[in-house]
Amino acid sequence: MLYYAFGVFVKPMEAELGWSRAETSAAFSLALLVSGLAAFPVGRWFDRHGARGLMTAGSIWGALLVWGWAQVQNLTVFYLLWAGLGLAMAMVLYEVAFAVLAVWFRRYRPRAMLVVTLMAGLASTIFVPLSTWLAQAVGWRGALEILALIFALGTIPLHALVLRRRPEDLGQRPDGELFLEGSSRPAPEPSVSAKEALRRPTFWWLSLGFALSRATSIALTAHMVPLLLEKGYSPALAATAAGMVGVMQLAGRIVYTPFSQRGSLFYLSAAFLGCYTLGLLGLLWVPGGLGLWVFVLFFGLANGSISLAKPALIAETYGATHYGSINGSMTSIIAVAQTIAPFAAGALHQLTGGYNAVLWVFAALAAASALAIVQAQPRPTPSP
Repeated sequence: MLYYAFGVFVKPMEAELGWSRAETSAAFSLALLVSGLAAFPVGRWFDRHGARGLMTAGSIWGALLVWGWAQVQNLTVFYLLWAGLGLAMAMVLYEVAFAVLAVWFRRYRPRAMLVVTLMAGLASTIFVPLSTWLAQAVGWRGALEILALIFALGTIPLHALVLRRRPEDLGQRPDGELFLEGSSRPAPEPSVSAKEALRRPTFWWLSLGFALSRATSIALTAHMVPLLLEKGYSPALAATAAGMVGVMQLAGRIVYTPFSQRGSLFYLSAAFLGCYTLGLLGLLWVPGGLGLWVFVLFFGLANGSISLAKPALIAETYGATHYGSINGSMTSIIAVAQTIAPFAAGALHQLTGGYNAVLWVFAALAAASALAIVQAQPRPTPSP
């Protein structure tokens, strides 16, 4: 509701309020900027205090702002609301959720991340069609009021009542193992501080790779429904295709996870991120409905894997102790690209009068992102 619903409500808002595509896209870009810039202080807070209070407050804040979005009449107020929603994103979405998993799991960390992302992968599958149906049934304002209520009831109780800071507080070790006196301890994993991580080239190559891939993901997700409508697909088919992207995200995560424990995470992640390019080229080159489903297949596979690739690579390379701060630092860098992307896509659409140029630009950026992840692979230190 903080992410996928935006694309559904773009056209109804523009029709009622008279805003341009660039103006509406700028609000989503602003939210992503705030979310990215807030990631570092949020990560520092998490490393010191845990996620319980943080995610509970973010849930309350997010529900109130989604309801406020339903009442908006003025463009400035709309931007202020989305700036606030950006803070809510930083407090409740994947960045904090994966930080929780990095602390609570080690051997089963890939499996735990898969379970969470399998549920989260239903976001577009359920809420794009649901939001579309609600907008048609009760108007876009009424739809957002209903979504705000669902958001509050679905997240606030779970965050407030279930989350705890770390397994040691419950007499456990990561992966749910009991902390018994005299029992063997697992082999230590890396423990790299945020300051040390920033000195290493791997951090900057990962930041570049994920910045470009996130830009591609976010720009195309924000513009997916209007893009497909402009391509001549019916509103029902466009909504179905957007929902099916979520199904393919699930497939991407299911395939990525077992392979992540059998070889280099860097090469595996690069291969999956390259699927963005294949999907966009399919929409450009393959005619008719076949091109649409090529796009859905490969874009969904890439979108699913990126949710796992970034936290898996950070946890494997730097460990869990300073995960929140390191992840927050990388996310703040990525924020620059993901902030520009939706607005740039909207502006390029307005400048060229169509979405073809947008597809070509982001196909190239996605290819560059895969190359950057390959380059991030730490090189072995040569023997003296």
